[in-house]
Amino acid sequence: MTGPSRLANPLTRIPGGRDGRRMLLVTFVDRVGSGLWGATAALYFTYATGLTTAEIGFLLAVSGAIGIAGPPLGGLLADRVPLRPLLVLVQAVRAVASLALLTTVDLRLLLVIQAIGSLGDRASSVLTKLYATRVAGPDRARYQAFNRTVANSGWAVGGLAAAAALTVGTVPVYQWLLVGDALSFLASALLTLRCAEPLSHSRVVTHTATAQETGTRPGPEPGSARASATTRAPNPWRDRRYLAYTASDAVLFLDDSVFKIGLPLWAVTATSAPHQLVPLLLVLNNVLVVLFQVPFARFGATPRAARDTLLPLAAAFLAGAAALAASAAGARWAATAALIVAATAFTVAEMLHAAVSWELSVALAPPTAQGAYLGVHGLAQAIQRSAGPLAVTAAIAAGPVGWIVFGAGLAAVCGAQRHLVTDRGDGALSVPSVTVSEH
Repeated sequence: MTGPSRLANPLTRIPGGRDGRRMLLVTFVDRVGSGLWGATAALYFTYATGLTTAEIGFLLAVSGAIGIAGPPLGGLLADRVPLRPLLVLVQAVRAVASLALLTTVDLRLLLVIQAIGSLGDRASSVLTKLYATRVAGPDRARYQAFNRTVANSGWAVGGLAAAAALTVGTVPVYQWLLVGDALSFLASALLTLRCAEPLSHSRVVTHTATAQETGTRPGPEPGSARASATTRAPNPWRDRRYLAYTASDAVLFLDDSVFKIGLPLWAVTATSAPHQLVPLLLVLNNVLVVLFQVPFARFGATPRAARDTLLPLAAAFLAGAAALAASAAGARWAATAALIVAATAFTVAEMLHAAVSWELSVALAPPTAQGAYLGVHGLAQAIQRSAGPLAVTAAIAAGPVGWIVFGAGLAAVCGAQRHLVTDRGDGALSVPSVTVSEH
């Protein structure tokens, strides 16, 4: 086990070796492009394609709903085909979809193209996570911390570049930002080609079973553990405990909606804090993640550590919600201070949950079906993106009491998830120490 002092130093060696470092570069390039497009998508559809606000909402909502299928589909394929070429293919599809948006202003065609891009975006996320899981091994929690730090940095760079470009605000500028997004996916695909194919336990089991069926090599003794492992891979859709874990994790991802919707709306409609504070709170969130996500990796270094971290995670959610409730009362300076405390507490919750979710989603997945299981877990974020805005706006509508109930609900889910994981037992949470090669 890696010691806490080593984990606390963000300058220590990145897990996964050369391939791990290259995949971090892939993440950075990918997120720079996403930052360019994410900051300008609504403006592009408004001014470059001439869609109405209602049409844009319909386009993004439907394509996002279709994209929910991306994680389970990508994870299922990753257990059956080599991961690296699959990831390259998905990046290429994203690039083509981005460029294809430039070719039409027809809503129906835009919907098809945007849906394909959304499928690729969501699949890419789980495939990148799976690659990191395979190359980083037991250090996967620390690798994920580096990955989130790099991703946030990439988003910031892309967002700043988009903000600078938008000072011009012409249609060609929106189009070139979309081209930049496509080029980032192409660059990511080329960088991924330089990475090695990671070792996969699930594919070697499948290969062994196929060989036994064709008689090309002797099989194990009937009834042995190896024989049972080669007959049928576990199915995450029949694993009620993992599905319950995924559902609870979807709730804990609500911190994303708090920062994107809840905190900005609450600050400008229910508090006396200056409106200029809102973007600064989002900057604070980004800076804290970049500075502290790697040290926070210690909280997800092992399954036991991740499980124990669910209690301080509940406390962080409660503190953030209480601070939001308090921000509605008092003078301008008091509201400002309370919002800063709330943003800090929810950022701490975000970093703790990132470490916990990364570790438990992998540790609870059987090694022989890791891709399929992580694909199902990828639905947690997709579901949150759809239902999260409704939950957050409901809290806002209920006033300060709504935030107290919101925080208490998140804390209760933390406790329920801890109980769910504890019931599974330490043995089931252990990660195999031996990685099986495909070769």
